[in-house]
Amino acid sequence: MSSLQFSPMTAKEFALFWPTFQAIVAAQKTYAIDPHISQEEAFALWCQTPRLSMAVKDEQGALLGSYYLKANAAGPGQHVCNCGYMVTPQARGKGVASAMCEHSQQEAVTQGFKAMQFNAVVASNHVAVGLWQRLGFEIVGTVPNAYQHASLGYVDTHVMYKALVPH
Repeated sequence: MSSLQFSPMTAKEFALFWPTFQAIVAAQKTYAIDPHISQEEAFALWCQTPRLSMAVKDEQGALLGSYYLKANAAGPGQHVCNCGYMVTPQARGKGVASAMCEHSQQEAVTQGFKAMQFNAVVASNHVAVGLWQRLGFEIVGTVPNAYQHASLGYVDTHVMYKALVPH
């Protein structure tokens, strides 16, 4: 995708994004979020709790996806961030997730984070696991049967990590 636009996600944009968010969570294949979450709860989780929530649009202003950025832990662990990414159905397979991950890493460094950690990448989500690995993330641990997949039953999750600046 050429010329993506990144900007802080507004409540109005989240309302437009809500069907994508709801469908991804309801599918129970990638996110450990209650599939019955309300729009208000989802907005708080995705846009208000994190340090940053970004909307990603194409040149015409069509919403293609969103990501959040937050500290993975507090106090002595606050130098490692965590992100979540969701892409609209029409934008899948077009490089949007890759662009969001690269953008989020730049934002993380700007905000003083030293590393990024994904806490629970569903192992059966081969597209995401492969993408994160291509972008330099390593699987540093696997939690057996940590995710109840809608069609596969219990599957493993991976903890994935990438240093963003030299230590």
